[in-house]
Amino acid sequence: MFSQFFFNDFFVNPAVAGSRDWYDVRSNHRYQWVGLTDAPRTFTLSACGPNKKMNMGFGGSIFTDNVGPTRRTGFQFAYAYHLKINEDVKLSMGVSAGMLQFLIDGHKIVTHDPGDNVISNGLQWSMEFDAQFGLYMYHKKWYAGLVIPQLVHNKLYFFSTQVETGSSLLYHYNLHGGYKFDINDEFQIEPALMFKYVKPIPLQMDAMVRAIYKEQIWLGASYRTMDAFSIMAGYQYKNYLSIGYSYDITTSNIKNYSTGTHELMLGVRFVRRDLKKGDKQL
Repeated sequence: MFSQFFFNDFFVNPAVAGSRDWYDVRSNHRYQWVGLTDAPRTFTLSACGPNKKMNMGFGGSIFTDNVGPTRRTGFQFAYAYHLKINEDVKLSMGVSAGMLQFLIDGHKIVTHDPGDNVISNGLQWSMEFDAQFGLYMYHKKWYAGLVIPQLVHNKLYFFSTQVETGSSLLYHYNLHGGYKFDINDEFQIEPALMFKYVKPIPLQMDAMVRAIYKEQIWLGASYRTMDAFSIMAGYQYKNYLSIGYSYDITTSNIKNYSTGTHELMLGVRFVRRDLKKGDKQL
């Protein structure tokens, strides 16, 4: 889950790889529900870039996601191919594949029956192959994408005897898009949406809007259904270093126990010297 999903779009959708004229490295640190013991913490690191001569993009990412006694860690490598629809619009098809490790720390779990053999006092983990597929249609002013993570739908095993736990990786469906409106030579307004669905959880929507000044400074706000409001800000230094911060104000009952959520994004862009000013993107 990212409040600044527009800023970490390659991690969300592998088809984004190669859609820009530069190589990009981005990192996300999310500290959710500060004040709760063992609250969710997420770290991601991703990199991607183009091969314009072959209309391709390549990239990779690593992440770790800690929630209570569980931890999910993984890495993926991505490939994307870009088709030219017309002079202004391209369609990218991307796929990524890698490994996921699901870990349970039994030391953090208190069972109803002491000594229950189902949950040991040590670490139990399952390593699985995973893949995802994405589509990404983009223009200088707008983009729209669809991504389906966890395509393999693997079952999880946590014991040396390979006893099935009854758990498996469910299909997820994420749809995202945005548009940049030029107000004048200095200001732009960008709204963006993301829809996330996995059965049987209700559809969740993230709606964001930000104001961009001289393609360097931006301020924004977002709303996530059944979860939180967010305020955010960012800055781009000399077209190669970006930083973004968001603070989530929880709207669910968790607000009675948490002081909110912090998310920090860092990005480094390796830009060609001949990149035109009009090609800059935040």
